[in-house]
Amino acid sequence: MSRYYLTTAIDYVNNRPHLGTAYEKIAADVIARHRRLAGFDVRFVMGNDEHSQNVYRRARELDLEPLAYTDRMEREFRDVWTRLNISFDDFIRTTEPRHRAAVETIVRRSREAGDIYEGIYEGWYCVSCEAFKQEKDLLEGGLCPIHQRKADWIREKNHFFRLSKYRDALLAHYAGHPGFVEPESRRNEMLRLLETGLEDISVSRAGQAWGIPLPFDPESVVYVWYDALINYAAAVGLGTDPELFETWWPADLHLVGKDITRFHCVVWPAMLLSAGVALPRQVYGHGWVLTKGQKMSKSLGTSLDPLDAAERFGPDPLRLYLTKEIVFGSDGDFTWDRFEEKYNVDLANNLGNLVNRVTSMAERYRQGQLVAAVPNERLQLTVDAAVRDYQHAMEKLQLDRGCAEAFRVIDATNEFIASSAPWTLAKREDDKLALDAVLWSSAEALRVAAVLLAPVIPGSAEEILRRLGAPVTSVAKLRFAEDGVLHASGERTLTRKEALWPRLEAAAPAAEVSTKESRVTDQPTPVPSPSAAPAAPAPAPPAPGAPAAAAQDARISIDEFMKIDLRVARVITAERVPNSKKLMKLTIDVGTEQRTLVAGIAEAYEAESLVGRHVAIVFNLKPAKLMGIESNGMVLAASPEGGQPILVSFDQAPAPGTRVR
Repeated sequence: MSRYYLTTAIDYVNNRPHLGTAYEKIAADVIARHRRLAGFDVRFVMGNDEHSQNVYRRARELDLEPLAYTDRMEREFRDVWTRLNISFDDFIRTTEPRHRAAVETIVRRSREAGDIYEGIYEGWYCVSCEAFKQEKDLLEGGLCPIHQRKADWIREKNHFFRLSKYRDALLAHYAGHPGFVEPESRRNEMLRLLETGLEDISVSRAGQAWGIPLPFDPESVVYVWYDALINYAAAVGLGTDPELFETWWPADLHLVGKDITRFHCVVWPAMLLSAGVALPRQVYGHGWVLTKGQKMSKSLGTSLDPLDAAERFGPDPLRLYLTKEIVFGSDGDFTWDRFEEKYNVDLANNLGNLVNRVTSMAERYRQGQLVAAVPNERLQLTVDAAVRDYQHAMEKLQLDRGCAEAFRVIDATNEFIASSAPWTLAKREDDKLALDAVLWSSAEALRVAAVLLAPVIPGSAEEILRRLGAPVTSVAKLRFAEDGVLHASGERTLTRKEALWPRLEAAAPAAEVSTKESRVTDQPTPVPSPSAAPAAPAPAPPAPGAPAAAAQDARISIDEFMKIDLRVARVITAERVPNSKKLMKLTIDVGTEQRTLVAGIAEAYEAESLVGRHVAIVFNLKPAKLMGIESNGMVLAASPEGGQPILVSFDQAPAPGTRVR
């Protein structure tokens, strides 16, 4: 079995994780879970960076010893990662003996190679970054560009690492290993840095007790950045377990934020070259999660707690949003409005609705018992292509594209159900086998979609598989090599349960309803109280002999007609309104937005038959409440005398939002 070793940057513990920190861990977890799904033996390592002076100061503020404080923060970090369903295999702390042994190993080897020497350092130092800064990299007024605080001028005795010595070796490695740094934008940044030349860097701090002492200078501790970079090798036995190290090193992927790529793509590789340790295969510098256009940061007051979303919706909706909506490698923005919108669109209306459709149809038409049938050929081809493209995207770390391919299967399955009309097949005895084929094909396609999404929404994917009667163990390994992805044998017992993701209804403003608007409703028409308003006087009869009033022309002008905004809408979800025979609640897509409206068509149409259908609506109708549901628009239908309403339809469905004129 092929091995895959994956790490993330270890985290400062001077504060709890924020959403930006969680993004890196979720992305890494998606990658790790996918590699396991594809059959790899995965080792996924995370951890905490504990020798920071910021950590020391924070512990003292709380009147704690630094180690006692970091013990507490380890519990807090582990709790957050557990609640976000992060499947790490190892969690390393820089205060552990195994890490100290690895640091001492690297330091000794580099000193023996003549790459560590003593000198005096003076320069600008950002306390929050715990890094020295060149003056050209500071903002006006000497501010750190990341933390927006003034850097301090420091002069002290240090031990230095000959970073400048490894410029040419690093350029040669970049040339020989084009995929060493990804994405391309990060690689180009590092190449520009290397081409301008490197300066030697400090690897120690004098006069501090919190840290790992230098083996050859106990009065100095190893500089926190030099210390932290060694954890990735420490976690697999460097300096403590040669057999473990031989098994897992070099690492396959190091996932870090774009703001620390210089350390991981230049400093760390030079350290490894100096110590005679193989370089990792790839370092990937991901983008930031922004809020209000700024990087999330406790010090800047722009951080969000990832557990706020997890506690409200569970971890999976947050995991899906961060994976699907942010192009991996680029920055992405998070707002509660956008998050809740995508929750409704992707989960409540799309995937959740498909789960409900498939399980409810199986229950209604086959008492939940499905027997295998030959899968629909067209759906099979779509699923095969999506699985192939999904695998390619995930191997290239195009996580958002991987999600898109899973939703390609979901969309195709919804469209297949709409075009196959199983509710019609169920009414005809001679279509029994055709109905079986539709139900089986739909359930199988949904199963594949759940497996594809298992790395992203693991808890929900397993629940979908349970409802489909499919083995949850199938998420352990996706059988990419099988001839057909949709199975054609076996039996399944499907179970319908409550909605996985109940739709979030926005707080609606008070409706302004014109008394001239006509709506279908099961509620009695209110009769105004006699005292509510004075009755209008009856018109006086025409005087005897007066000419009859000319009949008024009731026709409207084109300008009046154009005030009515008619548009094409696609039905996303449909459900009967409880306690009503006539009303159907619809969620519709009108291109630029989604809306909820209520239509009096429940006696004429099954809910399942409406999903995916294109209808015509009055778009600019004022909202009205029907059976307690705010309706924003009106579906157009013909109403034959004494018959059921017939929806206005199209020979070929235009795009949602198209004007009807």
